[in-house]
Amino acid sequence: MTTASSAEKAPKVDFKLEVVVIPVSDVDRAKNFYASLGWRLDADFVVGDSFRGIQFTPPGSPSSIHFGKGITSAAPGSASGLYLVVSDIEAARVDLIGRGVEVSEIFHRTGPGQPPASGRDSERRSYFSYATFSDPDGNTWLLQEVTTRFPGRVDAGATTFPSVADLASAFRRAEAAHGEYEKQLGYRDEDWPIWYAEYMIREQSGEPMPS
Repeated sequence: MTTASSAEKAPKVDFKLEVVVIPVSDVDRAKNFYASLGWRLDADFVVGDSFRGIQFTPPGSPSSIHFGKGITSAAPGSASGLYLVVSDIEAARVDLIGRGVEVSEIFHRTGPGQPPASGRDSERRSYFSYATFSDPDGNTWLLQEVTTRFPGRVDAGATTFPSVADLASAFRRAEAAHGEYEKQLGYRDEDWPIWYAEYMIREQSGEPMPS
């Protein structure tokens, strides 16, 4: 029998979200669609006539999607509100449209649970700007612009930038912020590499920004 004290002494185990299953009606059509997004094809396993499993991973994502035959009993197209976090929602939207995807106009919310309003958040606040698109079956995806994480959401000791695009965007934001910092200083900051590094790590982990 497991007691509270024994549970407290047990070694910590990470539970990492690895895969989300989405239901589709036409496997090859879905495969062509997700390949057209530029997502990485990791696997396409066929076992007889009753099973086929396909895995795709979005660029820079630690998690993947599965779909195929014999994967799920859910109705095709019933998956909704699948979040894709991006560092620049306008650039992400342009990229998807360039790949032939129908993407909604960008919209934002003024707060949790509030109705959507047209356009990108005027203050470029993290978590507030969105756009949507669907796959051929109607499974819906929600793009969300996130540049600064809420405090505690990311371990500062394990922060990483999963793609060149994300790292480049972080450098641009750090450059803009550092420009304002140098205006306050009134002279060139010789230690700008340290300031940049601290800013980028703190932004990703949700810690207070350097001043």
